[in-house]
Amino acid sequence: MTPVVRFYWISSLLWLALGTLALYHLSGNTLAVAAVTAHPVALGFVLLGLLYFLIGLHDMYVSNSNLRRNYPVFANLRYLFESIRPEIRQYFIASNLEEAPFNREARDLIYRRAKRLNDTLPFGTEQNLMQNGYLTVFHSIKATHVPAEKTRVIIGGEQCLQPYSASLLNISGMSFGALSAAAISTLNKAAAMGGFAHNTGEGSISPYHRSHGGDIIWQIGTAYFGCRNLDGSFNDDAFRKSAADKAVKMIEIKISQGAKPSHGGVLPGAKVTEEIAAIRLVEVGKTVVSPAQHPEFHTPVGLLEFVKRLRDLSGGKPTGFKLCIGRKSEFMSIVKAMLSTGIYPDFITIDGAEGGTGAAPVEFSNRIGMPCLEATYFVNQVLIGAGLRSKMRIISAGKTATGFDLLTKIALGADTVNSARAMMLALGCVQSKACNTNKCPTGIATTDPARAKAINIEEKSRRVRNFHEGTIDAFRELCGAVGYDDPAKLKPTDLYQRVGNDLKHFDLIYTPLSSGQLLTTSIPDAYAQDWEKASADSF
Repeated sequence: MTPVVRFYWISSLLWLALGTLALYHLSGNTLAVAAVTAHPVALGFVLLGLLYFLIGLHDMYVSNSNLRRNYPVFANLRYLFESIRPEIRQYFIASNLEEAPFNREARDLIYRRAKRLNDTLPFGTEQNLMQNGYLTVFHSIKATHVPAEKTRVIIGGEQCLQPYSASLLNISGMSFGALSAAAISTLNKAAAMGGFAHNTGEGSISPYHRSHGGDIIWQIGTAYFGCRNLDGSFNDDAFRKSAADKAVKMIEIKISQGAKPSHGGVLPGAKVTEEIAAIRLVEVGKTVVSPAQHPEFHTPVGLLEFVKRLRDLSGGKPTGFKLCIGRKSEFMSIVKAMLSTGIYPDFITIDGAEGGTGAAPVEFSNRIGMPCLEATYFVNQVLIGAGLRSKMRIISAGKTATGFDLLTKIALGADTVNSARAMMLALGCVQSKACNTNKCPTGIATTDPARAKAINIEEKSRRVRNFHEGTIDAFRELCGAVGYDDPAKLKPTDLYQRVGNDLKHFDLIYTPLSSGQLLTTSIPDAYAQDWEKASADSF
């Protein structure tokens, strides 16, 4: 018997004995119900002692916890404090720059812009400007102004019949089911108000994505939700019907996402309600598996043929694919397939390994995939080297919260940028990291309608719109400070990263390519081996 167990037995028995004796004495030497209840303080003392006794018995003889068995009752204090540790750390201990994925400085900036409050910084930066990896840009004495019309980009190449004018910043893929109906409706209303696009995520187009007329990018995942047969194969007619919706502006084939690339998913049958089944075209109550690979294609050429197939079925709307860069040779294989087939996607969305999701295996989230900035630079250079850059747009996802985040991605090759978590923060997310519990305290990442009622759609949609507008304005100011009146003039040599004691622009850190260089015999060593391995016929 440990000392704590011994103390528990002595203290609980003394507590109950003394409390009972006191209650017996106060109630006139009787334990009749009427007499006992006349002394609530003494009765409460006895009941508290009984609770203490019962908790201890449970901990010692029923609980599976080693700590509770050796430290009955008292070990529960440890678990209590552990349960509120994230909140205590977030609100009272962590510095402005310490937390991840979005530190306090970034979250405060998002909240202030969403509420149209003062978003300036007093007294000076808290950033360590000498830290390895620190990013910066060099300003120009000849600062200029970026007109508002320069913050939109036409997406749609020579094979597209319905090009789309996109904002520089749009909502990244988030499905109904991962987010509540109220959250999806709020984001769509914000998109309609602010003139930017709303990606559906792979859970298909729900009524909430259509609720306010915001522009939609329809994401097609490996399970083909919303355009599938019951066996999981692609259904042309179902796709054609939904893609004809005027609100659907672009089609995005999801190959992989940054938070868990090359990882499938499972939709448990318990979550397949009648509503979910109708939206995703699956059977009510039956578990659905999203495979890690697309069933409709298995080669780079097959991917491009699928792009063409969806573009044709949609009536010529911009169609592309999203992926997190892994093996470089595999992306180069897709580029070689473009060269051999003459089929070009209208856009490529690059997701970074730092991207978010509702739930991902720790190993996948922490250790797989290329970070967004390196991936954006790589994809841009390979397309330049293959002579194909002018035929398609690059959309960069990953972690985006500020105008500077927007600038870094565009400087390295992106035409537009997607953001998910920052949009959630503007909507009211507090980074509680409860997305995978269905107990989101703000009603955003949950299917619980009682929690989702906390979202005021009218108010929160304005905040998301405000955040978008404020971030675009900050980007315009930064771009003008660098000396450009058009974001398209930004280039990798404008973005500097601290490497040891030096600040180096990205063309010095990585290897740039000239137009068509991959098609010559003078391929730089950084690309030569992967380009040699790449094949249009196989990943």
